[in-house]
Amino acid sequence: MEYIDNLPAMDLMRSEKMTFVQLIMPVESAHRAVSNLGELGLLQFRDLNADKSPFQRTFVNQVKRCAEMSRKLRFFKDQIHKAGLLSSARPDLQPDVDLEELETRLAEHEHELIEMNSNSEKLRQTYNELLEFKMVLQKAGGFLVPSKSNGVPEERELDENVYSNDDYADTASLLEQDVRPGPSNQSGLRFISGIISKSNALRFERMLFRATRGNMLFNQSPADDPIIDPVSTELVEKTIFVVFFSGEQAKTKILKICEAFGASCYPVPDDITKQRQITREVLSRLSELETTLDAGLSHRNKALTSIGFHLTKWMNMVSREKAVFDTLNMLNFDVTKKCLVGEGWCPIFAKTQEALQRATFDSNSQVGIIFHVMDAMESPPTYFRTNGFTNAFQEIVDAYGVARYQEANPAVYTVITFPFLFAVMFGDWGHGICLLLGALVLIARERKLGSQRLGNFMEMLFGGRYVLLLMSLFSVYCGLIYNEFFSIPFNIFGGSAYKCRDDSCSDAHSVGLVKYGSTYPFGVDPKWRGSRTELPFLNSLKMKMSILLGVSQMNLGILLSYFNARFFSSSLDIRYQFVPQIIFLNSLFGYLSLLIVIKWCTGSQADLYHVMIYMFLSPFDDLGENQLFWGQKVILLLSAIIAVPWMLFPKPFILKRLHSERFQGRTYGLLGNSEMDLDAEPDSARQHREEFNFSEVFVHQMIHSIEFVLGAVSNTASYLRLWALSLAHSELSTVFFEKVLKLAWGYDNIIIRLVGLAVFAFATAFILLMMETLSAFLHALRLHWVEYQNKFYYGDGYKFRPFSFATLTDDDD
Repeated sequence: MEYIDNLPAMDLMRSEKMTFVQLIMPVESAHRAVSNLGELGLLQFRDLNADKSPFQRTFVNQVKRCAEMSRKLRFFKDQIHKAGLLSSARPDLQPDVDLEELETRLAEHEHELIEMNSNSEKLRQTYNELLEFKMVLQKAGGFLVPSKSNGVPEERELDENVYSNDDYADTASLLEQDVRPGPSNQSGLRFISGIISKSNALRFERMLFRATRGNMLFNQSPADDPIIDPVSTELVEKTIFVVFFSGEQAKTKILKICEAFGASCYPVPDDITKQRQITREVLSRLSELETTLDAGLSHRNKALTSIGFHLTKWMNMVSREKAVFDTLNMLNFDVTKKCLVGEGWCPIFAKTQEALQRATFDSNSQVGIIFHVMDAMESPPTYFRTNGFTNAFQEIVDAYGVARYQEANPAVYTVITFPFLFAVMFGDWGHGICLLLGALVLIARERKLGSQRLGNFMEMLFGGRYVLLLMSLFSVYCGLIYNEFFSIPFNIFGGSAYKCRDDSCSDAHSVGLVKYGSTYPFGVDPKWRGSRTELPFLNSLKMKMSILLGVSQMNLGILLSYFNARFFSSSLDIRYQFVPQIIFLNSLFGYLSLLIVIKWCTGSQADLYHVMIYMFLSPFDDLGENQLFWGQKVILLLSAIIAVPWMLFPKPFILKRLHSERFQGRTYGLLGNSEMDLDAEPDSARQHREEFNFSEVFVHQMIHSIEFVLGAVSNTASYLRLWALSLAHSELSTVFFEKVLKLAWGYDNIIIRLVGLAVFAFATAFILLMMETLSAFLHALRLHWVEYQNKFYYGDGYKFRPFSFATLTDDDD
């Protein structure tokens, strides 16, 4: 045991050792100190102002200013995105700006941009209205010409090049006049022209018909091109209409209906000369507005491009400043001493004092920052230093629960056991190569994909690229053992040990094969495929292999509970938890695993079901060739029975005696060891330390013992899913190959062959490579979370979340 204790600590096996520290910082150097700690990213601050609202804290005004600047920067980013520009940063030769100067510059840029947007919006609305007016003049004019003029439509073509040589200089602008919507005769026929959305045209016509009781004539014509609506600024299909009516009441009703349906009405004179002059003026003003809009857009794009060069730098600066002030709000402000007091957790390897000394020097403070290590009653946070390879496996474990401080980390073994158990269910080296290619593509494009914003599915897939890599490699390995390549066996490692009884091999399914050579060197003999005993043989192999793997992994979990108990110096857990658990599990299922190995090695014909059942029903019967030592069934059965009360009774009574002695003054432990004692006790005992509740502790221990005894049976049976899913994957692959691809290839028709190949490829990709991969992944996840980790893993800790600028950058992106 001394040799084990003297071994160097394994990375990831236990979380980093943490210290609880107190910082006393002068006001003049506090901001620089917190900023340096954010760069370091290894100190988790405790909120000492949790009882105060955000508006009662010291630096609330600075946080508000930073939030306002963040809003302005998001506004700029939005405008750049809408303009279709790229906010690419370029090397900045200007000196760094401070927060006050940046705030002033952002306010100026925002005011300028809002003013440009307002002017552009007004000009755009005027331009759209004139464009609609032009369309109305083009279409509605045709409804007003008498039938005798139908032969000269070319004379009324409304084009900016027509009538360009006519002299209209002395004529007053008709756009400035109030053109009435019809003849001056109040009792005669009048009209209203305008434009409306095409989707509302039919309902608009029906409403007009009902409102005027049919006393109107409605003419319409679709616009040639989609028009930008002045209100919604979206491209919409529009329809030009002219409504002929009589009377003031009808006019009032029609105008109200036009307003309700969002129709825009424009006056069109019935005189062709006036129409031509208005058209000329409209085209002239459209040309002027286009020039003005282009100039305004160019000026706006230049301003946005200038902002875009600095946008990333400014957003990073503001987010950092806001994070610093948010952190400063978590500290106590001592007015009399003019200093800030903070508390938090940091790993012992963190170079925190160097960052604080650098902050004191940079801020020219006369008083240094005091760094004081303190004792804490609460449990420290859990922090594992991971890299790109181990991070995904650590996330798999943390999804179940974050490890208790300094508890054995399952991720160390999950790196190998998780992809291996997946491969046991997914074993096919053809499918494994497909997964391997996908994993290699993700790893090869790691740098490019890591800098992009991915969707939820792709982000999850990219994060688990190394998990996928190991799963594919183990799938190739298990596929070689099963000798399956898309369900096809190959003679990779030499010739088969079996042959058919005749050349036709017709009785392979009925009579069987004949062994004539040495055993196939690696994996399943390819001749088993299609033989009479193929399914019984593979079922027996995979079922026994599942039991062996399950019992081995559960023993590993119990062994890790021993190392946890040794680490926390809990001899009670070793004597009254680890020892009876290892005895109980191996007296029953370890014995079964040993019989499986003996049967494989000796070729025994013993029925293992019979041996295990009659171990309980007839413990004194003779075992024959399975007899390993005298009285083995009785000894193993008694060991399993004795282990149950061994787990249940001693520990609660010993805890009660220790508690009584501790509070009667007979034995006292050091305060520094209180955390170990707390970890060694059950949750119920830890929560009621002052008032020891024996019944609660006993019930907790009883539940734990019953859960382990029943779980030993159910967990072993649960590992049979390895056999079931492996068999299902193999049979599905066989069905798709023989009933789809092989069947289609039997036809001498290229179309049928191509269809069969397409169906086979689709089934392989979406069913075997996607659905089966997900199924095997989830089952491997369950085996680790439930069957393996519940033997030793509490998972009731909390993550170490340091104040770090690196996480802020990821969040902003």
